[in-house]
Amino acid sequence: MSLLVVGLSHRSAPVSVLERAALTEDARGKLLQDALAAEPASEAVALSTCNRIELYADVDKFHAGVAELSTLLAQHSGVGLEELTPYLYVHYEDRAVHHLLSVACGLDSMVVGEGQILGQIKDALAVGQELHTAGRLLNDLFQQALRVGKRAHSETGIDRAGQSLVTFGLAQLAPATGPLAGKRALVVGAGSMSSLAAATLARAGVARLTIANRTPERAVRLAAQLTEQGTEAHAVSMTRLATALAEADIVVSCTGSTGLVLSADDLRAAGRPLAVLDLAMPRDVDPAAHDLDGVVLADIESLAAASADAPMAADVDAVQAIVGEEVAAFGAAQRAARITPTVVALRAMAADVVAGELSRLDGRLPDLDDKERAEITQTVRRVVDKLLHAPTVRVKQLAGEPGGAGYADALRELFDLDPQAVAAVSRAESPRPPARVPNRIEGGNE
Repeated sequence: MSLLVVGLSHRSAPVSVLERAALTEDARGKLLQDALAAEPASEAVALSTCNRIELYADVDKFHAGVAELSTLLAQHSGVGLEELTPYLYVHYEDRAVHHLLSVACGLDSMVVGEGQILGQIKDALAVGQELHTAGRLLNDLFQQALRVGKRAHSETGIDRAGQSLVTFGLAQLAPATGPLAGKRALVVGAGSMSSLAAATLARAGVARLTIANRTPERAVRLAAQLTEQGTEAHAVSMTRLATALAEADIVVSCTGSTGLVLSADDLRAAGRPLAVLDLAMPRDVDPAAHDLDGVVLADIESLAAASADAPMAADVDAVQAIVGEEVAAFGAAQRAARITPTVVALRAMAADVVAGELSRLDGRLPDLDDKERAEITQTVRRVVDKLLHAPTVRVKQLAGEPGGAGYADALRELFDLDPQAVAAVSRAESPRPPARVPNRIEGGNE
């Protein structure tokens, strides 16, 4: 089986296409289930953020896998395959590993170096585990991506290269808002991105924070957390959004809605100057608000254009070196793991040979006492173990090198191993449950 990723992102597609292709939570679950039902794939994980929709799979046929995954993305995103295809990219094997590790480190984000993508990778893996679509390969890969992302942030200054999308967006609005201290802010939504926005605004010293959300309990919980931290905050229902707008200086919106949450008429009716940051995908705010007097709107599309001119930090080179090193390590570990069933089958065959010879010895020398029989048994097993130790250790080392896949075939041929015995070892290993990902993060955007 081989690793394949098919997807689109802010680097390959315009925001208008990403917006239409955005996956709901239900659509993501159905996409994963359909991917496993498709013949080429045995595992699948979907990474869906405001800036990317990617489907990772373990496939047994490259061309059939690309065709099937592309078709499934089109079906579940609602964008026709013919329209979607020009914006899709494909990565295979080591290139697929390199891509995900780069994404995890923030190298492929709209704002280079941002760390929020790690939460979204964790969420993608958690969903795959819950739906039992993430098997050994994708569990290992996504766990590795999380470790590499954390390593990049701890060992380099990549954090200096980038910010969260929230801080970048607020920076784009700074000419209109001026200092945020003393301002009144409205946050629409209570997911991870909205919570980050609220915390960022609180740290900036806003005088008052209002949280509006379709699920009142989440808004109340977020407002209570902010109040405990010393910021005046309260929750309101979405039915009071018009009143909240009329009292706000700055608005940040990031909901999971599939339609507009704030129309141009809503913002016009507020009757006051407003700075609006729309971080949702699909968008929450009517783009016609760009043309309203007194309203300054920053949305994903305008942030994408602004980020293209953002300076790159020298630390990016250090992160790229880490990614290259970790891709090589992951590939070596996977290649070495592929020979394990063959080595186990070889040792099982050797154990059977030893058992057969010892049984034959018992028939020929029935007068051996228990001590003598035990000593002979230990000696024979020790000889076999010593003979097999060096070649099995060496073959695992060689299998971990590029092009090392053939060593498993050579081992099976040289020792005339039964292919069914090797397959039985592989089947016995496969049910191992993947490690759980703690602290699932809800509703974030890259």
